[in-house]
Amino acid sequence: MFQNMFQPEYKNQFDQDGYVVARGLFTAEEAEFLKYHYTAMSETGKIQGDPFNYPKPEGMVDDPLKRYPRILQLNKIDPVSVKWLIDARLNTMLTGLLGREPYAAHAMIYFKPPKARGQALHQDNYYLRARPGTCCAAWMALEDVDEENGCLQVVPGSHTWPTLCTVPSDLNTSFTDLMVPVPAGTPLVSVTMKAGDVLFFNGQLVHGSFPNTSTNRFRRSLIGHYIEGDSQQIGQFYKPLLRMDGSEVVLEASDDGGPCGTWVNTDGKPVVEITGYEVMGKATE
Repeated sequence: MFQNMFQPEYKNQFDQDGYVVARGLFTAEEAEFLKYHYTAMSETGKIQGDPFNYPKPEGMVDDPLKRYPRILQLNKIDPVSVKWLIDARLNTMLTGLLGREPYAAHAMIYFKPPKARGQALHQDNYYLRARPGTCCAAWMALEDVDEENGCLQVVPGSHTWPTLCTVPSDLNTSFTDLMVPVPAGTPLVSVTMKAGDVLFFNGQLVHGSFPNTSTNRFRRSLIGHYIEGDSQQIGQFYKPLLRMDGSEVVLEASDDGGPCGTWVNTDGKPVVEITGYEVMGKATE
């Protein structure tokens, strides 16, 4: 059983790089079931997608994400999503990576149809506002993902950075209008995955995703966000939380904003200096 499969190298990489991929954590058949479950949920129109009004660059007429918008807070409307969010395999991985059992904050589905924009670089805890500590994501590929259909990009080691102040993004490539800047030459790693693989990453890790440049491939992904089990606050949008046995737990709501940092040059090296305070948004990939 999977509880005997957690390996020390998972935690070693997670602690060093801020992320790790559990290959084959779910079967291809499970991923296929979930892919069709959420696609049907979207196409029936019974469940409304994200009300977020995706900003568009001037001149853009059609936006594929208008047809297939992400669906947030699945755990509040869909028993299948609750079952996945608190699955024993996810709990085993998260507990091993974080050192104690987490709280589950929410589940969300991203469809990213062909020709859809990606998402600019960001940090998840900017949105979830888990305090103290941070959040953690479990990002499951429901079909094979690569650079063509819009896999994630991550900045290894950026989980050690504080929350960065945001700047406007390029709406030609990102469906969100904010991003965090990184110094020139910062390495970005493309995370290619097979259906059923799950990427776990720290809430401070800087990450984003490519646009889907394919003509006929979706990039459907199911994401769970969790917070460390000793956290005492979470953004109001994510309440109530779930324990991994499915019972509810209510924490205090955190403030709508917090300090953020910008890059400055110190002795010829870029370092983050806390210089501002930003009001946070609500949802992220």
